[in-house]
Amino acid sequence: MPEVLQELLRLLKLEQIEENIFRGQSQDLGFGNIFGGQVLGQALSAASQTVPVDRPAHSLHGYFMRPGDPRMPIVYQVDPIRDGRSFTTRRVVAIQKGRAIFSMSASFQVVEEGFEHQAPFPEVPGPDGILSELETARAVKDRIPAAIRDKIVCEKPIEIRPVDPVNPFAPDKREPCRYVWFKASGPVPDDLSVHRYLLTYASDFGLVATAMYPHGVTFWDPRIQVASLDHALWFHRDFRMDDWLLYVMESPSASHARGLAMANIFTRQGTLVASAVQEGLVRRRNG
Repeated sequence: MPEVLQELLRLLKLEQIEENIFRGQSQDLGFGNIFGGQVLGQALSAASQTVPVDRPAHSLHGYFMRPGDPRMPIVYQVDPIRDGRSFTTRRVVAIQKGRAIFSMSASFQVVEEGFEHQAPFPEVPGPDGILSELETARAVKDRIPAAIRDKIVCEKPIEIRPVDPVNPFAPDKREPCRYVWFKASGPVPDDLSVHRYLLTYASDFGLVATAMYPHGVTFWDPRIQVASLDHALWFHRDFRMDDWLLYVMESPSASHARGLAMANIFTRQGTLVASAVQEGLVRRRNG
């Protein structure tokens, strides 16, 4: 297993410091603030560790309230607000410097049989032969600011291969739809909850960027301020993060300096395993 993936798994494991209280370390990915996917994944990890293992997570809804400091750990307080016959609900607050930076509600369910249907699998090229984001970044590394270049152009725990990628420094205007293949960079333990943490982490990569496609801008544009505001995720079926998954993203609306993006996540075999929705700040800076 690559060291970068081992480091991410350690990051998502958390340290229990008291009943229903956990501490997670932080990671600096070069964004200046803590990557939202880290807080999402750690919050789900904290909630899951207070729930019986036979009740996997089926949904989460989180709000980003303040930027996190990647130089400091995060404390996660879990409120066990409901333990029902079929469903368990947890509320999680992430704290730094005595203030909440993120809050999340997560729901867990006993495994049940029921009706089955799913959205169709889109006709897009498979991951084989598509350049990864890392390979693309290496091609334009001289244009990446020196202060963050080493954090951008380096091995990642999640390999991402965009279908028909946008040039981040010369974006064209296009329909608000994007397709991205992704998977863990190595084998992942058989614990299905770990695969859910990893998918939660990865689901924050590039989702709100879809809302910028029709406007020909990217987060590399110094005139644009971009930040996640909220994030929701639903788990439909079991999956593995060490096999390719297809992230199908669309943006139905952008207005009032906010962009909305919705997504489905499929296995390579065409099974729909999760869905996500995110709203982000997409603001033109003054001056």
